[in-house]
Order: sequence, then structure tokens, then C-alpha cells
Amino acid sequence: MRTRATTFLAATFLCLAPIQSRAALNVYIQDFESLVQADPAALANDGWFVFGNVFSPDHSSYYYGYGPFPAPNPGGGFSAIVTGEGGGGQGAQQLNIYSDYNNGDHANGNLIEANVYHEQTIGPGDVGKTVVFMFDAKRGNLAPPTTAAAFIKTLDPMSGYATTHFVTADMTSIPQTWGMYSVSLAIDAGLVGQLLQFGFMNTATSYAGSGVFYDNIHFLPDSATPTRSASWGRIKSLYR
Repeated sequence: MRTRATTFLAATFLCLAPIQSRAALNVYIQDFESLVQADPAALANDGWFVFGNVFSPDHSSYYYGYGPFPAPNPGGGFSAIVTGEGGGGQGAQQLNIYSDYNNGDHANGNLIEANVYHEQTIGPGDVGKTVVFMFDAKRGNLAPPTTAAAFIKTLDPMSGYATTHFVTADMTSIPQTWGMYSVSLAIDAGLVGQLLQFGFMNTATSYAGSGVFYDNIHFLPDSATPTRSASWGRIKSLYR
């Protein structure tokens, strides 16, 4: 697995085609019911990646980054498919996102930022769209001082993968009951050829609890509004 240190979420793989010929953003929908919980590659095969960043205890200094790596399932760090955490609309399996407890810098009091995400490339056909990232979530064993968020992020490969947009929804204080959340971003011409990442992150230290459960993920690269049935995760039709 390759590694690149950066203060930002890293790109996964760059294709060799010219920027203007890259495919547009694609719909992604996942309720985790069809993924095999016992398969350690289940999340990786579904396109999930992880990246870690490490900061000083007061978050004033950046120490190093590691990744991107295929998302583990389960693992001592980052992510796992779990059962038994759903409500009426979440089915049998859910996604648990948590800190990288394999990182020994937890014991040193450093801040471990764990990112679990999908990545796509923005194409010319995406200009004028509003991408929407929707999901169900409930708090797990997250405990202070851990923080958590969902995000849409764009990075510019032509400028050293500088972050150009970073839109978040705070997941730190959500209840331990399921709710629906969303993040959105308008795509303009300046974003063509840039990388778009959507996913979840947390920042923890000293092995503090950090788990947040997610389900019924919808990434919709269009400004149209999705129509869903009363059971969140069962879509009557993609757009109305």
C-alpha cells in the first residue's frame, strides 16, 4: 500500500486520461445489507478508503499522515460492518466509524484524525449541479474529547491536493437514536478535474471512545430531490 503524508485527505488513484475526459460524478447508494460482514475486504471492495492524520495534543502542530488504504472490516481502526444497531429503517447491518486504535500515538496523547471516505473526480458535466450526501446516523460510544463529522471535500491535484471546499455536518453531539442528516455542495466550473470526497471522520486521543453508526447512505450528484419510502433506505424512485 502506498503512503503520502499530507494535512488533507489524500487522493486515491489518479487516472492518466486528460482532466476534461474524466467521467462525471456518479450516484452512490448503500444500506450495507448486501455486504458480507465476515469479509475483511467488504468495505474496500465497495470503494471505501481510509486516511489518518496525527496532530499535537493541542492541535497546533501537524505531525504526519498515512494512507490512503482500503477500508478495513473490521479492524482495530477506522471502520467495521456491524449488526444489531439498526432501528425500523436501518435493517440488519450498519457501518461503524471510529478512531484508528492501532496507532500507538493514542498513548502519547496526540490527536488521531481518522477519515473513511469515497472519492470521485468532478467532470465538466457536473458544473451547475448541487451534490447531496445524505445518511442516517446515531452516536455510539463516542466520548469527550472525541469529535466526529460527516463531510464533502474537494481537493485540487494541480495545486498539491490543496483543499478547495470542506463542508461538514457535526456528528459529535448527535443522540443515540437514529436521525437523518445531509451535507451539500454546489459545483462550479472551477472544480472541474478536482477530486471530491464524501465520508466520515473523527478526532480522538488516549483511546477515548469514538464510534458513530451510519446507514442508508445516498450520494446524489444532482440538485433533484430523492424520493424515499417510509422505510429509510428503500427508494421508490431516485428522483422526482
